[in-house]
Amino acid sequence: MTATTTPAAAVSSRPGLRRRLNRPLAVGGVLAIWLVVWVLLRGRDTLDLSAASLTPLHRWLNDVNDTVGANRNSNPLFLYVFNEIRAVIDTLVVFIQGLIAQPSYGRPLPVLGWLGVVAIVAYAGWAFGNWRVALLAAGGFVLFGLQGLWQESMDTLALTLSAVFVSLLFGIPLGIWAGLSDRFHRVITPFLDFMQTMPTFVYLAPLTLLFMIGPAAATIATLIYAMPPAIRITAHGIRSVPHPPLEATDSLGATRLQALTKVLLPLSKRTIVLGVNQTIMAALSMVTIAALIDAPGLGKTVIKALQTLDVGTAFNAGLAIVVMAIVLDRVTTAASARVQERPDDGRGRGQRLRRPLTVAFGVVALVCSYLSYTYLWAAEFPGGFEVGSYLSQAATSVTTWAQDDLSGVTGAFKDVTTVALLNPFQALLADSPWWLVGAVAVTLAALLGNVRAALTAAVCVALLVATGLWQDSMVTLAMTIVATLLVMALGIVVGVWMGRSSRADRVIRPVLDAGQTMPAFVYLIPFLALFSASRFTAIFAGVVYAAPVAIKIVADGVRGVPATTVEAATAAGSSSWQMITKVQLPMARQSLTLAANQGLIYVLSMVVVGGLVGAGALGYDVVAGFSQGQLYGKGLAAGAAIVLLGIMLDRIARAAADRSGSGPASTHT
Repeated sequence: MTATTTPAAAVSSRPGLRRRLNRPLAVGGVLAIWLVVWVLLRGRDTLDLSAASLTPLHRWLNDVNDTVGANRNSNPLFLYVFNEIRAVIDTLVVFIQGLIAQPSYGRPLPVLGWLGVVAIVAYAGWAFGNWRVALLAAGGFVLFGLQGLWQESMDTLALTLSAVFVSLLFGIPLGIWAGLSDRFHRVITPFLDFMQTMPTFVYLAPLTLLFMIGPAAATIATLIYAMPPAIRITAHGIRSVPHPPLEATDSLGATRLQALTKVLLPLSKRTIVLGVNQTIMAALSMVTIAALIDAPGLGKTVIKALQTLDVGTAFNAGLAIVVMAIVLDRVTTAASARVQERPDDGRGRGQRLRRPLTVAFGVVALVCSYLSYTYLWAAEFPGGFEVGSYLSQAATSVTTWAQDDLSGVTGAFKDVTTVALLNPFQALLADSPWWLVGAVAVTLAALLGNVRAALTAAVCVALLVATGLWQDSMVTLAMTIVATLLVMALGIVVGVWMGRSSRADRVIRPVLDAGQTMPAFVYLIPFLALFSASRFTAIFAGVVYAAPVAIKIVADGVRGVPATTVEAATAAGSSSWQMITKVQLPMARQSLTLAANQGLIYVLSMVVVGGLVGAGALGYDVVAGFSQGQLYGKGLAAGAAIVLLGIMLDRIARAAADRSGSGPASTHT
């Protein structure tokens, strides 16, 4: 006797499938109820606050700032802790600035002039890489002088090096500890997740309260921001060491210190150097933004230009930031590859030929350093060859042309996106009663994630209300959601293409890698030229800033679909469209959710920075808090609101990714 199974029974026998079918329906029902209630209660309980208005919390924060300023030199906590930390960091920064950037030791110029710095950087490029890296490094640093930005570039480099030094001084030992101790790894991981979730803006306001403004405070903010990659990647390197070498070491009776120094560190050194690379990139990104708290260098030039809408000057300085990022990235990447090489890898003869050249280049670098210390022509970058003014004029001309001749195209694109996406989302979020948005957020967190995500959302909503900046938070959230939708659309299209085509991956991936080396500031400049100062400028810059990471995650997810599954679908006669929509994307859904998570965080960071170019909302509140003393408390509250939005979005997206990954990898027919 053969048993038959009805379709209904088949569905009921697969609870996982039923849950996946019911969840979208439940989400759709929640959104439909939200729209209905929004129509009935639009404009009520929106907690609107004008730009100049302050809440009691904001005034209290202003009072705290005034009290701290009045008692900074008498309170023991500041006198013996914060002031001492500031003094130590300030001494380090002044020392490095005196070496390469600022007059020092009674000299009208730094210890190393332009020729010495270029020679040392070129030598580092050769020692860690090859002649191409050396030529790139030397050419990049010469370009700083030709742009008329030598001192600004050296100030930026000095602050970056100071922050990286302290970050690695503490980050690598903490990473080793996290790699060796499961308990410490579990304790520190949530803190690292939290620190890497927060946008760069958020670090600035609290640190000005403790350390005032200036290079020291900027360096402290930078090193705090740059330390998590050093800790996380070092721990990953230690924990990824294969077991056989460790077992062999244990069998020989080695101590834990011997196992660390003879096995763990040597086998993980390439990963640790990669952590140094990521720390440098994070530090450079933060140093440019730290110009908001009076950090010297290229960031200050960019900020002043953005505030006056001087695209030409911003482009010239932004180009210098990009070149510095590329040079530092290529040198440290080459160092990582060099560390991986072994003496017996077939390059012995090349290594023997390389050694005398390295010594010779080292001697040349020392001679150039001596000349730059002794002679004015080698210390001060020669004038008469400046190309910065031509670059600025060219960028200004291109901006004028784009705004005059392309205004029809850019304006139409801007208007369509604004009317079709941004305005509806902003109206729905900002004009709904706050309690309605909160209830929807908690419910969606429970449906898409889990109970813990819902509790996190509830706490974040309550604290957002307490900041007194609910309306601005909803405007920022609307811009973030719109930009993330565009990021995911771009990520899926390009990511699927890369995942299905090795040739496309080889061509596109280097461009994406280069895009990820650029600090967030730089993305604002071209879109300011195209779209002028507006919230759309920040949104589109956020899309381009977040797209590389989302595209690569989607591409890796599509490529990770088992070949046997693809072959089975092909044998069944699936078309390319069916293969993508019925096989590859469903099986890569965890990667899609992860891409959405990373896209949200990147977009939120850029949308907030967009407060410098007319995006308004929380980004503007933070910037206004730095520039207007009476709005300091409001700016600090805006920073807290940004953190709360980041935590809420991150936890919901992470829970959704975990829930997606816990289900079956595929459905059975």
